[in-house]
Amino acid sequence: MRIILKRLLDSLYAQPSVLLTLACVFWAGNVVAGRLAVGEIKPLSLVLLRWALVLVVLWPIYGPQVRAHWPAVRRRLASVVLMATLGFTGFNVLFYIAAHHTSAVNIGILQGSMPIFVLAGAFLAHGTRVSAVQIAGVLITAVGVTVVATRGAPLSVLDIDLNRGDLLMLAACVLYAFYTVALRDRPEMPGAAFFTLLALIAAATSLPLAAFEAFEDGLEMPTLTGVLVTVYVAVFPSCLSQLFLLRGVDLIGPGRAGVYINFVPVFAAILAVVLLGEPFALYHAVALTLVIGGILLAQRVPRALGAGRPVSRG
Repeated sequence: MRIILKRLLDSLYAQPSVLLTLACVFWAGNVVAGRLAVGEIKPLSLVLLRWALVLVVLWPIYGPQVRAHWPAVRRRLASVVLMATLGFTGFNVLFYIAAHHTSAVNIGILQGSMPIFVLAGAFLAHGTRVSAVQIAGVLITAVGVTVVATRGAPLSVLDIDLNRGDLLMLAACVLYAFYTVALRDRPEMPGAAFFTLLALIAAATSLPLAAFEAFEDGLEMPTLTGVLVTVYVAVFPSCLSQLFLLRGVDLIGPGRAGVYINFVPVFAAILAVVLLGEPFALYHAVALTLVIGGILLAQRVPRALGAGRPVSRG
């Protein structure tokens, strides 16, 4: 049995398309998990327990590598702490709070705007050249996001009655864009070890937030559903998706692997409709088409500019 299992794992690790597709499905499942967590576990507690569980799994494996590369980390410790706080703690806090106020379909589609924020951040922070086609992609994606946020009535952006959850999700995407842009200057160390270090910082920075939540709302133990949601988000979107992404990048390179990330909002919408029974309106279809089309246009970068480190998700 052990030999058969090893052969299956070896076969899986040789299939980049399968690995990257599974990674996107797991990330999309995090959207459904966020909605299932409502009323089952407090959002800030979920963030803390998520990174604590990730740390329990990864630190025994990659902790020695983190310690070995500590001199390089120490020189950039402030920026690394900021990256983890924004990209892992802040993003997930806003993500799970947003799930209390908007649908999983909306969260999934709005999350698809993240590459556009990254493109804008790279231009502002590093002067990364942007082509006319990329600008068109940004504008198309922005229209798609607006369609979702306004429930198919774009002119309502002139009003102040926008959905709180949608706005929180957009703010979360901005935070993650800051983190992603900052990855360009991260310390030189293996990707899995760096992810473990970020999980350590995220767990530490989540602790006071969870303590404040317990002080304000009272300490509430998660239900069985809350525990299962926590285990899912710790194991699948946090660990397995990251490992599958790293392996996929090793096999086909960051440029081709990055294209798969565009399928996260598609899978999120499908899972939300199938598993949660959420309605999928015409404006969702229009917005999804605009977001994915805009992202594909925005990723039409020259080969020299497209090289670089892969973008991971929190």
